[in-house]
Amino acid sequence: MSIDPVLQEIHTFLGCETPDAWIQEALRHPAVLLIDHANCEKKAANTAMSLLYKHLDRDDLLKKMSQLAREELLHFEQVIAIMKARKIQYKNLTPSRYAAALRQEVRQGQEELIDVLIIGAFIEARSCERFAKLAPYLDEELAKFYRSLLRSEGRHYQDYLALAELYSKQPINDRVDHFRVIERHLIESEDSEFRFHSGVPAVA
Repeated sequence: MSIDPVLQEIHTFLGCETPDAWIQEALRHPAVLLIDHANCEKKAANTAMSLLYKHLDRDDLLKKMSQLAREELLHFEQVIAIMKARKIQYKNLTPSRYAAALRQEVRQGQEELIDVLIIGAFIEARSCERFAKLAPYLDEELAKFYRSLLRSEGRHYQDYLALAELYSKQPINDRVDHFRVIERHLIESEDSEFRFHSGVPAVA
């Protein structure tokens, strides 16, 4: 089966694939997977809305982030519906280290927006890669849902990256490379708790 061109682009963009150990951990904790997936969709919508409030003078950003926020909230509703059908109670989970560790590297001043957009691209790209990698192991309903998310998540990755290129006064390659190294470390290193964007499960 041929790979989707956007997914192929994402594989090139990311520094590594999701380790098989994470896939096995996800299959052992389906409730946590869905709960944290819902949280991720909600946080993604919140990030888009935050950018809308902060950058009123950037028309391209306003349009893309408005669209993205609506799509992420729709995905949130869809995950919640799946959880309800499976009698999984939505509850608070501690956040993963992933996004916080990436955002620790954000520069201040004029470069802040560029870094936030690049991080957004990595988060969306990793989500897309994990949906694709998980789908073959899931039941028919959940596999179909995760495959249905690939197109929108791939587009979100492209939108974030395009906006970073648009608003940066210099090429973004070095910053992308910088965050790629950090993101790869977060994915491949041992992680103490399982979450949608966590790293390799710690050995008990």
